[in-house]
Amino acid sequence: MKDNNIENIVTLELVKEDELYKFKKDLQESFSVAVIEEFGSVDAGPIPSDEEIEKSFNAPGAVIYHILSNGIKVGGVVVSINEETQHNSLDFLFIAKGKGGKGIGYKTWKAIEEKYPETKVWETHTPFFEKRNIHFYVNKCGFKIVEYLSEKYHNPDEEGLPGGEDFFRFEKIMR
Repeated sequence: MKDNNIENIVTLELVKEDELYKFKKDLQESFSVAVIEEFGSVDAGPIPSDEEIEKSFNAPGAVIYHILSNGIKVGGVVVSINEETQHNSLDFLFIAKGKGGKGIGYKTWKAIEEKYPETKVWETHTPFFEKRNIHFYVNKCGFKIVEYLSEKYHNPDEEGLPGGEDFFRFEKIMR
């Protein structure tokens, strides 16, 4: 049996301003797959919303990358880097439909860690229903679930939850 992980050389390439629209649409298409599998449709509009993605694009310290496997674009990632505290966040990571299952996500995460070696803590979120993401972040990448966020138990003084859904918040302490 051939090992798919060996043949994929994963690199990150900065997204150019004129590529942001397509990047956003590719991200939404990728995220919609899981929503459709779980709920049957995305009737409420694109997942995540244009507003959520643009907020991430425009966040302080935001860096947007294409994920390349052997030089071919197969996904993307948005991180927010706080140079002062080094408490950084993984806002979005997606692998294009039909491109997953080859170790690309894990190699992408390792490339991010290598690119930001000064990071003290990484944080990310994922919806409660996304079992694949939970497995990926906890069992593959070494994150810990540190909080369960839900509209029912959410502090209204804090910023709202993405899309109003129930989420897990993950952290990975680097040092």
